[in-house]
Amino acid sequence: MSDVLSAPLVVEFPFTRSLGPVQSAFLTGLRERTVLGVRTDDGTVLVPPVEYDPVTANELRDLVEVAPTGTVTTWAWNPSPRRDQPLDTPFAWVLVRLDGASTALLHALDAPGPESVRTGMRVRVRWAATRTGAITDIACFEPYEGAAAGGEPAPHTGEFADPVTGIVAPARLDYTHTPGRAQSAYLAALEGRRTVGERCPACHKVYVPPRGACPTCGVATAEQVEVGPRGTVTTFCIVNIKAKKLDIEVPYVYAHIALDGADLALHGRIAGIPYDQVRMGLRVEPVWVDGVRPPDHYRPTGEPDADYDTYKELV
Repeated sequence: MSDVLSAPLVVEFPFTRSLGPVQSAFLTGLRERTVLGVRTDDGTVLVPPVEYDPVTANELRDLVEVAPTGTVTTWAWNPSPRRDQPLDTPFAWVLVRLDGASTALLHALDAPGPESVRTGMRVRVRWAATRTGAITDIACFEPYEGAAAGGEPAPHTGEFADPVTGIVAPARLDYTHTPGRAQSAYLAALEGRRTVGERCPACHKVYVPPRGACPTCGVATAEQVEVGPRGTVTTFCIVNIKAKKLDIEVPYVYAHIALDGADLALHGRIAGIPYDQVRMGLRVEPVWVDGVRPPDHYRPTGEPDADYDTYKELV
């Protein structure tokens, strides 16, 4: 094959988590334009605050309010902001030790260029116009000419009206995937509505999708073997939660399917049968859709169920 295949891939997961009393107070404070830290047993003021001392592991609850001004301890210039970063124009990532804090907070600094940023420069918080109780309530830092605030940080109860008790932290990874020789051959075969694997020269198992090497023996594989198209359901699960951007009504069944001639089960959706009638040993065949490279789903063939002994090694 002369053409190198590549495709953009996105892995995205919105992680929902609850907050303990310290993190709740910190994020609620940001909503109210108040920056809180926590004092450890030795007097260190941690910003952002944590619930347990990173040195002694003691529980921490001594909240204090620090200033919204501080000093840059180190920085790096970001010439090409990416999706969902704090600013859509070039900016500096900075570690800022807020006045009254002992540790530095990572955030963005709005500056005209890298020549205007330096370690030791004074900055202050620029608050977001709309605040919801998240780190993004700090829109960014901006240069500030004032002197450092003196004195000890003031104690704070951490109590606010309508406290934030949970957050959704979006995680997203965008990248371009380029398959190797074995996967490229597999994808090319799918375009012709065929499924191919590769046979290990040592153990003679046929792996689908092929990986270019046997995961058991560790030797390279090259011999192509066409498998299927029919197969057997080895295990399955019933999906009851609708996935974002997936136009499939729940409930539906997702299964491991051992294609005839393969020694490794692959994933596939089962349709054409009520979800509560899917079972281990069910014989299925692929259903192809124009414009889609892999099978859209698998449906029952009408054959008798496979005997458990014929697929038990693939469960």
